[in-house]
Amino acid sequence: MAARLVSHPAPKPHSIYEYAGLARPPHLGRLERATHKSGVVESLSIGVDDEDDGYVPGFLHLPPDIFTTDAPPPSAAAVSTKSSDQEEEGGGGGGGPGAPTAEQTSQQQEQQQQEQQQQQHYQRPATAQPPHHHRTAAILLSGAGGGVTGPSSMYLSLACKLATLGRGIPTLRLDYRAAGRRESCAADARAGMAYLRDLYGLDRFVLVGWSLGGAVALSAAADDPRVVGCAAVASQMPLPVPLPGTEGEGTLALDLALTDADADAVAACLPPRPLLLLHGSDDSTVGVECSRRLFDAYGTRDGAGAGDRALEIFEGDNHALSGNAERAEELLCEFVARCAGVRVGPREREDVVAAELVEGGERHALMERGGDLRQPERED
Repeated sequence: MAARLVSHPAPKPHSIYEYAGLARPPHLGRLERATHKSGVVESLSIGVDDEDDGYVPGFLHLPPDIFTTDAPPPSAAAVSTKSSDQEEEGGGGGGGPGAPTAEQTSQQQEQQQQEQQQQQHYQRPATAQPPHHHRTAAILLSGAGGGVTGPSSMYLSLACKLATLGRGIPTLRLDYRAAGRRESCAADARAGMAYLRDLYGLDRFVLVGWSLGGAVALSAAADDPRVVGCAAVASQMPLPVPLPGTEGEGTLALDLALTDADADAVAACLPPRPLLLLHGSDDSTVGVECSRRLFDAYGTRDGAGAGDRALEIFEGDNHALSGNAERAEELLCEFVARCAGVRVGPREREDVVAAELVEGGERHALMERGGDLRQPERED
């Protein structure tokens, strides 16, 4: 149960403006032409009310019909983002406190132009979804360095695909306030769920995480009945509750001293719900044994049978599944849809699930731009 991620000082919080140009995948037009649908992407900074306080940036991908009236929506800035005065006080950007840099200002202007172009599509969000709506959203969580594009930039295209399937599954690509601080990251995920519930009336969630994000997803889910499924790519082992025979508060961890027996106890104490595990056999960052043990013990607490779970190991692949990104993305897409109760027919499987919105040669550079390769995270 070894891993080679090493501790680094917690990075400063990041600003959503650092991710200008990453709201959509490079080849989204392929999906839009095939489906004749065009979703909406909101740039957010969601407030988190805990001892650390602060805001977590992210991109929310919404289906075209998420809105129900012609009235303009609540301003994202008013609901969930810092004002310019707050930015100057709290310093949401990676450069620390103070006004945005010239580069950030340019990025901010580009992003505002994109949002203005979408205004014609905006309508007031349905805070109470109709009874027949699946009421499900997905939240995508990155690794130990944070970020918004995910392993091999899968999240960029996955979010757009999910928002397009059927009636659409709203999908939030969420960064962290303090990447690597596991309890804080779990609080960020819970804040994302609260935001989607309060503003859109969504109360069922599928959590997807990569590396540390897998542990964050499983821990944030814990005993929360609103979480109807979890998927993890190259997941670390979650430690969301005290181990048997211990006292005190639980915490997320991939403890290098964690014994095999402890790891099994951790996995067994998680409540059973649908689980998908993906891992590369040659992952040198988080060994594939971590997913194998999680699979074997998951959801077996209190003598119950093992939970609904699946494990896919990609032979010869690495920590980011660089060699099988397209296939991994398809598996994640179909898993989230199944948890949401959204049927994927043959036509949608071809036009949406299998659409190539990020090409192979673009994936590494987009991961870097999206912050997913910040230390201590890595691809191999």
